[in-house]
Amino acid sequence: MTDTAPTPQPTDVQKGFLGWVERTGNKLPDPVFIFFYLIVFLMIVSIISKLFGVSAAHPTQMAKDGSAAMITSQSLISSENIQKLWVEMPKTFTHFHPLGYVLVVMLGAGVAERAGLFAAGIRRAVKGAPLFLMTPVVALVAMLSNHAADAGYVVMIPLAAIIFASAGRHPLAGIAAAFAGVSGGFSANIAPGQLDALLFGITEASVEASGLESAWSMNIAGNWYFIAALLLIYLPVIWFVTDKVIEPRLGKWTPAGDYADNYGDEDKPLSAGERKGLRHAGLAILAVCALWATMTFAPGTPLLADEGAPAGQPWYVTATPFFRSLVAGFMILFLAAGWAYGRAAGTIKDHRDLVGMMSESMKDLGYYLVLAFAAAHFVAMFNWSNLGIISAIHGADAIQSSGLPLWIVIGLIVLFSALLNLFVGSSSAKWALLAPVLVPMLMLLGLSPEAATAAYRVGDGATNIITPLMVYFPLILVFARRWQPGFGLGSLTAMMIPYSVWMLVTGVILMMVWIGLGIDLGTGAPVAFELSPPA
Repeated sequence: MTDTAPTPQPTDVQKGFLGWVERTGNKLPDPVFIFFYLIVFLMIVSIISKLFGVSAAHPTQMAKDGSAAMITSQSLISSENIQKLWVEMPKTFTHFHPLGYVLVVMLGAGVAERAGLFAAGIRRAVKGAPLFLMTPVVALVAMLSNHAADAGYVVMIPLAAIIFASAGRHPLAGIAAAFAGVSGGFSANIAPGQLDALLFGITEASVEASGLESAWSMNIAGNWYFIAALLLIYLPVIWFVTDKVIEPRLGKWTPAGDYADNYGDEDKPLSAGERKGLRHAGLAILAVCALWATMTFAPGTPLLADEGAPAGQPWYVTATPFFRSLVAGFMILFLAAGWAYGRAAGTIKDHRDLVGMMSESMKDLGYYLVLAFAAAHFVAMFNWSNLGIISAIHGADAIQSSGLPLWIVIGLIVLFSALLNLFVGSSSAKWALLAPVLVPMLMLLGLSPEAATAAYRVGDGATNIITPLMVYFPLILVFARRWQPGFGLGSLTAMMIPYSVWMLVTGVILMMVWIGLGIDLGTGAPVAFELSPPA
């Protein structure tokens, strides 16, 4: 075995279905331009729809004569909509719900990441695991590391390879288990985080754009119970696939060559400063949790509605201020923990370092801001055309006429999201495309916006690990070649397919059972949903 990885020949990645997916995906433009082309296409469709009088009867709005109000399609080149496009452009962008949520959370998460808290926490959690629990601990920490943004990929995955190799196991099995947890289990976690803020912001925009009358309000913890259950389901799946499927196929690993020179110092023990930093960060987390508990339950209860829940409304309506405060809560939590860690570990010297880290985290969001500008205008113009709510009404009628049970419908939506993920890598971009139709359509069928968001998350995560269009896919290939020179794109894809299949199958089953039984999705978030009666 040589230390120099041979360059894969084009035929290695262009044969069969996976080759077709790669070629097709590489031909797609940047997601920003995808939204631009969709806006142009939407304008054309709106003109045609207006000419043909496309319309639908609104389910919750009444006309003056007592009949159902008719929603008619609107041309996006009408004087009113052209004026709205140019005059309200700043408002359309800055009022895009996910934008504020992501910016706020990242102010704190950026400090925690740059101070080294996430990297040290991941190393500490994994290195202390017993040998017989190595695979499940790696998978668990990998899924939890999704709160750490890029740190899960750049720290957890190479570290898992080192841990497996140190125990005499195949390092590629460690990479596979960690990659499956970080990327395949992207939506599985023990608590809400940045992804929840991002996706529920888009969900909220879609509910408001639909015009459906409801008492629903955005709750970052709306999928809390479901993502925790997803973590419990994915953990044994990754454990089984790694130990019983992948590692036996890889065979016994025999160290050869100078492989030890091909990786960095991810395996070095924590320094005294890092250990002290983790202790201080833990105390900071406890302090923030105590502060939020005080503001929720102490006299005055600023985070609870003092008047109590209105008659006929569920208990969680009272706690709406608390749920909506969680975006700010996570920002304060990450900021306090990151600052406490950095001061103790020596990575933050003074307040200027802190401000600098917050600034750097905003710089990292530069591409997202451009994408959000395009997505915000697509969502807004979709709303102005009325095509979203019209499509949702007719789609709901078609599903009702088909007689398909809701649990089957939700399963098909999961599979569609998984298929779309092979071609469009950005999670937020896909949800911005799907949510304006799927969210109101499922509301009309009696499923809550939380249920629509949960279904999308299951499909979106399962196929992350098998598409070369995922931005970290080449990086994982580099990690694998440190241990096995010549490891190709096809080899990585083939290694991850069993995880993808099993995670998709178990995720679909969980989603369908959850919907069928009507289990609470998270802190009172319902599965079943009822629109407000017409005025």
